[in-house]
Amino acid sequence: MTPVRPRPTPAVTVVGIGADGWDGIADASRTALRDAEVVIGGPRQLDLLPEQCAGERLAWPSPLRPAVPGLLAAHAGRRIAVLASGDPMFYGIGRALTEELGPDALRVLPHPSSVAYACARLGWPQEDVEVVSAVGRPVARIAAALHDGRRLLVLSAGAATPGEIAALLRDRGFGPSRMRVLERLGGPDEDASDELPAEAWPLDRPRDPLNIVAVDCRRAPDALRIGAVPGLPDAAYEHDGQLTKRHIRAATLAALAPAPGELLWDVGSGSGSIAVEWMRTHPSCRAVTVERDPVRAERIARNADRLGVPALRVVTGAAPAALAGLPQPDAVFIGGGLTAPGLLKACWDALPAGGRLVANTVTLESEAQLAAHHRRLGGELVKLAVAHAVPVGSFTGWRQAMPVTQWAVQKTSVRDSEYADPASDTDPAGAER
Repeated sequence: MTPVRPRPTPAVTVVGIGADGWDGIADASRTALRDAEVVIGGPRQLDLLPEQCAGERLAWPSPLRPAVPGLLAAHAGRRIAVLASGDPMFYGIGRALTEELGPDALRVLPHPSSVAYACARLGWPQEDVEVVSAVGRPVARIAAALHDGRRLLVLSAGAATPGEIAALLRDRGFGPSRMRVLERLGGPDEDASDELPAEAWPLDRPRDPLNIVAVDCRRAPDALRIGAVPGLPDAAYEHDGQLTKRHIRAATLAALAPAPGELLWDVGSGSGSIAVEWMRTHPSCRAVTVERDPVRAERIARNADRLGVPALRVVTGAAPAALAGLPQPDAVFIGGGLTAPGLLKACWDALPAGGRLVANTVTLESEAQLAAHHRRLGGELVKLAVAHAVPVGSFTGWRQAMPVTQWAVQKTSVRDSEYADPASDTDPAGAER
């Protein structure tokens, strides 16, 4: 029988604490804080400790994350306790410490989170609530979670956050949503505001900085309906005609097959619709758009902000040169510029084994190029055609949109990285070009 190795003694104890301070934490947490030689935390949290916690008290500098390694290294070998608000592993300092030191170096003693308190006060089952953090993140992220009948809890960045949320709800067609601000949860002076619709919320009303915002989402009857799956209405986007239309967009996202945590390159992005809807599939999905037109690049950023994915990275420049230095993608979509020399090769070479590439085109020249690559590398080559019913006099007929040729392929092995441009050999399609 293999002996069980003892877990190393943790170098740092992370203690969750709430608005109720010392009285609200468990005995194990109190012991850890009393025994600590160094206690690190925010000024508000440090002020909650009694005199019996005699260790040296250090407030986190700002910005916090870059300071973590140096501050911990400066006190290596001492008993360190770190104070966290609520549950350290739920949008808390626990993540940064785990990434820096590793889980074996930490002992985490959690406290109920503000989300747990809010759900208890509101009578909302926690598993039915979506949590969005506005701490160090744009409030625009909330837009991706707005669906009629859903309940949200927004972790506030400070006193101004409730007003910013109300303004966003009005702007996105969710003015009838019911809002409530819960302040200093768990403390002796906790408070919950009266419930009001966002459209009636006083935007300049001062709030306590320690708050969480509850939103019962209600869409205005005349607001554009934005669903949860790819293929959003074309009207959801600001564009100049360079837009992958919704039916083709839905098929393209299905071929790209986004998964949580993956990164997409959207090359020749136009309005950014593919990247936006890739990121909307899961909060951890990431994307980079590459667009050579600076006017369109600015438009992409506005679309991303409006549809709740403000973290979308927009690169202004012509591919393939603009691809240099970008992080390795899990998938690449090419929506424009297929005839640019070296573009397909650069995108293919950038993919790891298992990565996917999808390219769309409406021109014969680019279609021939995709057919040649399909012969060499395999994958799936399809033609997508959509027709819309339109008036024909007093009758109705079909108006055909331009058909789209789509090539979708997966790099299945390292061997696939041995790329050769079909145009450079005796391939008939290459010879014609």
